[in-house]
Amino acid sequence: GIVFLRSDLADAQAINANFRAVNDTMMSSNLTNRAGQRIGTVEHLMSAIAALGLDNLSIEVSAPEIPIMDGSALPFITTLQSAGIALQAAPKQYIKVQRPIEVQSGDKIAGFRPFDGFSLDFHIEFDHPAFDKAHEKIQFDFTETNFISQIASARTFGFLKDIEYLKANNLALGASLDNAIGVDETGVVNEEGLRFADEFVRHKILDAVGDLYLLGHQIIAKFDGYKSGHALNNQLLRNVQNDPDCYEIVTFNNDN
Repeated sequence: GIVFLRSDLADAQAINANFRAVNDTMMSSNLTNRAGQRIGTVEHLMSAIAALGLDNLSIEVSAPEIPIMDGSALPFITTLQSAGIALQAAPKQYIKVQRPIEVQSGDKIAGFRPFDGFSLDFHIEFDHPAFDKAHEKIQFDFTETNFISQIASARTFGFLKDIEYLKANNLALGASLDNAIGVDETGVVNEEGLRFADEFVRHKILDAVGDLYLLGHQIIAKFDGYKSGHALNNQLLRNVQNDPDCYEIVTFNNDN
């Protein structure tokens, strides 16, 4: 599978890219192994790995967090493509959702339902002038080509008013307008503006793809998210695992 290793630790042990290893979802998805070794903010890299269909990968990281790059997944995809991808002599496995399953927290919802392929519907809501109501929903059919062209370059975003609080709590220490969309009381403060009119919700799709790949296999289902984030995405995966009747592991090495 996908495994992280902290090369800056003398006694480094594998940290599995698995939803069970997620111990913290404050602002990002963060993994910890049984030795207490942590790797943070894995979702953008995991979304790039999912987009390229990688099943086996060892990732060495010399710090407790994945680099933020430009706040999107595109730099990771470009680097992985330039390194090259090896084919292995084994049928690829998928998780196929057999019946609907959903989690809810307040008004936030995340769920899977049966679908022939992988598709994501996402809806965000922010009562803020930077967020255009016409661009708060997206329906996305997942393929490598679609992801790279439509989702991979969408950047993370944050409110400037929250930065002081976050940094006081040792979070978002490297946040800048070079690696995120900054939003003040009136709108987007980045000089270049948005890369897409609906970049905010596209980035939520990017995050969801990375979070959901922590299930361990690519997914055959439709994902519906309403104001969902890292915590609810992770809870959905736990509910799937706790209900083995709602899915099956499939391959495509025969017509059936």
